[in-house]
Amino acid sequence: MLEYQAKKDLLSNKIILVTGAGDGIGRVAALTFAAHGATVILLGKTVKKLEKVYDEIVAQGSPNPAIVPLDLSGATEQHYLDMADTIAEQFGQLDGLLHNASHLGALGPFEHIDLTSLEKIMKVNVTAAAIMTKALLPVMRKAKNASIIFTSSGVGRKGRAYWGPYAFSKFATEGMMQVLADECENTSVRVNSINPGATRTEMRAKAYPAENPQALKTPEDIMPTYVFLMGDDSLNTNGEALNAQ
Repeated sequence: MLEYQAKKDLLSNKIILVTGAGDGIGRVAALTFAAHGATVILLGKTVKKLEKVYDEIVAQGSPNPAIVPLDLSGATEQHYLDMADTIAEQFGQLDGLLHNASHLGALGPFEHIDLTSLEKIMKVNVTAAAIMTKALLPVMRKAKNASIIFTSSGVGRKGRAYWGPYAFSKFATEGMMQVLADECENTSVRVNSINPGATRTEMRAKAYPAENPQALKTPEDIMPTYVFLMGDDSLNTNGEALNAQ
């Protein structure tokens, strides 16, 4: 799977929503899905970043994307319900959902956990993903085959000192994936998670400021697993916790 090579038109006629699409892994995933024929819905909190990705997608000759500016830390359930209605009206279905957006927060000892930071991390990484998925499931069931990808982490599979709330949130993400995958067994919706691994992103640089970024894989390097899960070659893959490296 790490060496998976997708057909150029693997995602043709698919509608895929990517959260955190303005930069990092989300940006590259959006560009990659679009390059394989998908119409991508770019969701993020910074409009300028989304507009730049929009222009990049158009420039590479892919289907025109859509932009949804939304700050997950402040979004309500009604925001997601309205978004689901809009997607249903404009596209008729949703074939893919990549939960990529995450908030890292400050790393440090357990005794130093800040309540405000804890609540924001859980809101962005867990609550937003859950309520968004709940709202979008009816639209995804309209697709012949639909794929939901949750973004996990190594610290969401084995706890590590000083990673606190971020690690808690990723353990919750894995649990959410497993619950939903079990519910979706033998349906047209499949649900999996990806641990991107050490990747050259701004979030990684914040967590490891002394690390040499040139020694890390780029977001482009880890895309095979993402494309595999979004395409129909993964129809029999459900409830799996995968690694992109």
